[in-house]
Amino acid sequence: MAPDIPDLRAIGDTMAEALSLLPATPAETAEATAAPSPGHRMRTNPDTVAEDLVKLVLTLVELLRQLIERQALRRVEAGGLTDAQEEELGATLLALHDRMTDLCAQHGYTLADLNLDLGPLGTLLPPST
Repeated sequence: MAPDIPDLRAIGDTMAEALSLLPATPAETAEATAAPSPGHRMRTNPDTVAEDLVKLVLTLVELLRQLIERQALRRVEAGGLTDAQEEELGATLLALHDRMTDLCAQHGYTLADLNLDLGPLGTLLPPST
């Protein structure tokens, strides 16, 4: 039985409402008319905040999925699992990958779209193999 999956749109709507309740300070109002500089508050569009939140959540889940997959491969290479455990682990990881692909497609993204550019640090996720 699949666990209950929270409604991400409801969460996004709640976040959008919470963010819309924060009034801009006079300094932020003045900054909005000036050229933006790095290191300031992220400005989001109230119309897209829900989708932005969905993309962020999917990015975090994909990062965790890849970390779990790497750890599973280490366990398999170490030889600490039975053949049955390796089969179950492989099937679970494949199902998780397929579900992530489905969720991305449902929201109009690909797995590659979830990779954040961290500037001089490179990208958040390693290149796909």
